[in-house]
Amino acid sequence: MNILILGSGGREHAFAYKLSQSKKINQLFVAPGNAGTNAIATNISLNPTDFKAVKKVVLEKEIKMVVVGPEAPLVEGVHDFFLADEDLKKIPVIGPKKDGALLEGSKDFSKQFMQKHHIPTAQYKSFTKETLQEGFSFLETLQAPYVLKADGLAAGKGVLILESLEEAKKELAEMLTNQKFGEASSTVVIEEFLDGIELSVFVLTDGKNYKILPSAKDYKRIGEGDKGLNTGGMGAISPVPFADEAYIKKVEERIVKPTVEGLQKDGIDYRGFIFIGLMNVNGEPFVIEYNVRMGDPETEAVLPRITSDLVDLFEGVANQNLSEKEFEVTDKIATTVMLVSGGYPEAYEKGKKISGFETIESSIVFHAGTKNENEEVVTNGGRVMAITSLGNTIEEALETSYKNIDKITFEKMNYRKDIGFDLIAE
Repeated sequence: MNILILGSGGREHAFAYKLSQSKKINQLFVAPGNAGTNAIATNISLNPTDFKAVKKVVLEKEIKMVVVGPEAPLVEGVHDFFLADEDLKKIPVIGPKKDGALLEGSKDFSKQFMQKHHIPTAQYKSFTKETLQEGFSFLETLQAPYVLKADGLAAGKGVLILESLEEAKKELAEMLTNQKFGEASSTVVIEEFLDGIELSVFVLTDGKNYKILPSAKDYKRIGEGDKGLNTGGMGAISPVPFADEAYIKKVEERIVKPTVEGLQKDGIDYRGFIFIGLMNVNGEPFVIEYNVRMGDPETEAVLPRITSDLVDLFEGVANQNLSEKEFEVTDKIATTVMLVSGGYPEAYEKGKKISGFETIESSIVFHAGTKNENEEVVTNGGRVMAITSLGNTIEEALETSYKNIDKITFEKMNYRKDIGFDLIAE
């Protein structure tokens, strides 16, 4: 069959890499894609939220399945658009409809959902500019640090963790009255700070049945030792060593099952990925957030560990017989290290020539912010490439990733040299 992937990052290249291994694939298209997807699929230049342009491509290329990478098309209703269109309604979309996408599209909605279905999460309250003074009063009842979250999509930048009450009040006013994150912060969720270790658990569901994918931990800060500004992710490890079988069973019973059943009870037909951002607090899992798609760079660590046919699994999602599908994962550990542009996550330059990546052995190169230009591959974003390696231990996989990174060059290339170090047993 012909499949279209929407998106342009490392996550989408990882999907293309995995889907292209299936015997069920005829032609694979990525829109808009990057230089990496261009080498294994056909890139099509379009904006994934331009649904009319997506329809044109789907009909022209005889697409039989659409896999949605990023959150924006889902929150804006690409799945609903297909179901409402006579020409498209029988073509499965892997990703939830608009009502399910609210789990990521609105922090307030997701917190209400967790409360309603008794899913463990931090205590919270939501505020608007009309209730700013009440927000100040609520902050005074909490202990530092203070967590403020923009309700809507803010490109991963809408969460602030602040040490002083004065600063928290100032930022709350900035978000609500001065729209610091635009429309996304017209409502702000304030919640108690959970002290623990973050990890992510990914679920693929057909709305009734589910498969729990490998766990992963990503590294958000730009600097070593988790210092500096937040980024879209500087690397990832899968699986997370402390997330053993007993821990994942706890996550399944307390969080995964109530989430999937809660969606059913609320009449939400959810078909796609649920990314569950967790905080491990003294061995107990609490949900920090839901995302309605796979994470990036976690996808680049998780998908290479899945040995089953991904097209077959996606057909299970579309036909609601996912429980009948074979799902296997390698015991090997995956480490992913992200190469970024100098200056990222602040101002950076694009168009820098990348060399050496074609000589890499024993690692997988996932392109993120790259493009083809005059028969060369150049940088086209803040996060440029993810280097993923598999090994029997974190150390072994990391050694392969870092050895291969030494072969890659582009001007002002930057990366973290301590990905996964916190998970290596002393």
